[in-house]
Amino acid sequence: MILCCGESLIDMLPRESAAGEPAFAPYAGGAVFNTAIALGRLGAPAGFFGGLSTDLFGEQLAGVLAQSQVDAGFSARSDRPTTLAFVTLTDGQARYAFYDENTAGRMLTEADLPELDDTVAALFFGGISLVSEPAADTYAALAAREAGRRVIMVDPNIRPGFVRDAARYRSRLDALLGIADVVKLSDEDMEWLGVAPETLLARGTSLVCVTRGAEGVDAITAAGTTRVPARPAMVIDTVGAGDTFNAGLLAGLWEAGLLQREALAAAPLDALVPAVALGTQAAAVTVARAGANPPWRTEL
Repeated sequence: MILCCGESLIDMLPRESAAGEPAFAPYAGGAVFNTAIALGRLGAPAGFFGGLSTDLFGEQLAGVLAQSQVDAGFSARSDRPTTLAFVTLTDGQARYAFYDENTAGRMLTEADLPELDDTVAALFFGGISLVSEPAADTYAALAAREAGRRVIMVDPNIRPGFVRDAARYRSRLDALLGIADVVKLSDEDMEWLGVAPETLLARGTSLVCVTRGAEGVDAITAAGTTRVPARPAMVIDTVGAGDTFNAGLLAGLWEAGLLQREALAAAPLDALVPAVALGTQAAAVTVARAGANPPWRTEL
């Protein structure tokens, strides 16, 4: 199983009512949640760990996980509210306003951490769940506990406007990136962090993927760099695109038998390209749809 550890929330997406009034429609979302959904739809054994509410939105989230063949059995349920993210779109680019105080996801503590068995091969971390405490420290503790035992993938997916304590956030990310086997970064992430792929490789990361929008993705290992081109797509919006890429990459590594730390570290660069290409292929479908709606494997 690939266990996606992080936030789930409701994206309130902009719509227009029948009377022509501005409105918002609730859609299940969250970067880590989206990655779990995409993994399940791509046919990989997917699980989700996070704080899930028992409110109406939490039930909506749990239902979407089940529909996409994602095991939510590791998640911690509580009666705290669900995080809401109101989305506005400008030229297809998403901007978010988060309502996250005292929510089921944010108030996750180390007491909620699950014990993992041998069926869990890899853990994925990322998104805003690495920003907001106490949950951010809880996920960092889980990653530190499992590092060296299972493949760890991290996608910082940095949203500077959401960061309140940059020093603590940078310190947490530095520790996570130092134990990650796979890291995905955007150009903006690298600029904000002030980190280069070569630095991550020197610290022990086996694969760094740098996404470059329409130009594609650079797959970087100690053996070199190769550019995997993006798939042509008619872009509706970019909501969930990076999350879908993460899922495609992890699904591809799982299919190739490379979701083991030793196998991943020893894999030649050419052996990693199909997994990266699956990520770009799946992401191209997502950007051609409104909202985070990753494809099923039969659609590729």
